[in-house]
Amino acid sequence: MSQPTLDIVILAAGKGTRMNSDLPKVLHPLAGKPLVSHVIASAHEMGADRICVVYGFGGDAVPKTLADEKLTFVLQAEQLGTGHAVQQALPHLEKDGVTLVLYGDVPLTRVDTLKPLIAAAQSGNLGLLTVLLQDPTGYGRIVRAHGRVVRIVEHKDATEAERDIREVNTGILAAPTGKLIDWLGRLKNHNVQGEYYLTDIIAMAVADGIEVLASHPGEDWEVLGVNSKTQLAGLERTYQHNAARELLDSGVTLIDPARIDVRGELLCGRDVSIDVGCIFEGRVEIGDNVNIGPYCVLKDVRVSSGVKIDAFSHLVGTEIGDDSRIGPFSRTRPGTRLERDVHVGNFVEVKNSVVKAGAKMNHLSYIGDADVGAKSNIGAGTITCNYDGANKHKTVIGENAFIGSNTALVAPVSVGDSATIGAGSVVVKDAPAGELTVSRAKQLTVPGWKRPVKKKREE
Repeated sequence: MSQPTLDIVILAAGKGTRMNSDLPKVLHPLAGKPLVSHVIASAHEMGADRICVVYGFGGDAVPKTLADEKLTFVLQAEQLGTGHAVQQALPHLEKDGVTLVLYGDVPLTRVDTLKPLIAAAQSGNLGLLTVLLQDPTGYGRIVRAHGRVVRIVEHKDATEAERDIREVNTGILAAPTGKLIDWLGRLKNHNVQGEYYLTDIIAMAVADGIEVLASHPGEDWEVLGVNSKTQLAGLERTYQHNAARELLDSGVTLIDPARIDVRGELLCGRDVSIDVGCIFEGRVEIGDNVNIGPYCVLKDVRVSSGVKIDAFSHLVGTEIGDDSRIGPFSRTRPGTRLERDVHVGNFVEVKNSVVKAGAKMNHLSYIGDADVGAKSNIGAGTITCNYDGANKHKTVIGENAFIGSNTALVAPVSVGDSATIGAGSVVVKDAPAGELTVSRAKQLTVPGWKRPVKKKREE
């Protein structure tokens, strides 16, 4: 017998007043992507048949930001409580399926923690995620009778005895969708806030003879939400601590695990060493025996084995071949491919270029929209003048070429194999293979010329 369909409703309509921002709370970034995107990723991992995002504050900012996701968006025009929010999604849910309710500002709940809730709903019960807190102030308390959950009481509506309860509601639950529709239709707003609480369905389920099966997360941080920039910063550190621990467990050497930021996907081979202050964004793949110096930024980069990247290098959209040497203070931009044993040194920028094996550019150069041949040497201060003010043009440098210092290669232009360009040249025509090409203005000495003398200020 096949499992019932799984619909996941993500509540993302809140303003987040304490964030002090015009950006909807769920769009504030955690580890490089919006809070709600972490929740959506978990929903996809669980194989949801439908993901319904309930949005409100910020107008269309949420659906516009998440436009590439396969999602159903529902507007909650008035924020009248969590129960009211889920009601907005009901027309999009499969009545014979099960529904899991998540929160767009609770980003770190692990999939393994959510699976028992779904299993409970699939068996006809209500799955509820609860947690034990030393200080439960502000949270809805789990009221039990003879060990079984019978209802949830919000902190503001709780008696003194109920406020002593340490088991609290996380708001995350799963239920058979048909029963959920019935319970939501019976919600009342007879409470201090005048809102429709999703938590009130717990008592309804108990009254209907439906067992409430509570489970707990493995870690308290899995159910922490974000209501302020302070809480967001705290969750960021939690995320990065977990990422660092996973890297260490896989064999990566981190000089200081507290000083690394992974804002995407970081895949490392064996015997990788990462110094302090490095940031990894997008998808970064690092091969074996790679050493990354301090304060480097890598975004959407593939690094092959044996590469050394020195301090303060900024690499984006780049492929780096085996045994290459990068930095310090190097920059590569999207479309750059460096083959084996390439040297890109201090204050060198490479953009949208292919640099063949063994080529070197060790100082103060800009190589853009170019092909650089194997074993060529690019002298300090060399630039490819690739932009004419309207269009980009290509520079082609052959194998074993030697480009003297302070050369300007005005594209489109080619330099042949084993050609030599004299220092200080401005090359506007193709330079033939195997020859020395020099392009300089005639040097003159002006007899009797004197430097200007600074005039004395009049009193």
